[in-house]
Amino acid sequence: MDLSSLASISSLTGLTNTSNLSNLSQLSDEDITTIYSAYNDALSSVSGSSDVKGGDFSSILDGMIHAIDETNDLQNYAEQAEIEFALGLSENTHDLLIAQTKANVALQYTVAVRDKLIEAYREIMNMQI
Repeated sequence: MDLSSLASISSLTGLTNTSNLSNLSQLSDEDITTIYSAYNDALSSVSGSSDVKGGDFSSILDGMIHAIDETNDLQNYAEQAEIEFALGLSENTHDLLIAQTKANVALQYTVAVRDKLIEAYREIMNMQI
């Protein structure tokens, strides 16, 4: 699945619904730690305060690609959980809600990182030499 289809998937799965955010307490501590650490690493790479040795662009790009891949995996898992629930293969609404919430949080972090990258790019382009 490519990134251009994320918007259509989120509209189909209802991930844009912010009412799911009230149930973040159902995420396990391990899930929250995993999501937070992955995107915190990505954000620190973008802000320049990462512990990455060398600090070259390829390591930052690899970190961002990894974060996008992880977000994509969470989106795919949430979509699969919704399909299984719709087909009657799964009756547990809690697992479905948790999968959708994980995907929603990951997507929000990815969008925040993208916005910071665009903001940094614009700031660099506006600098006078």
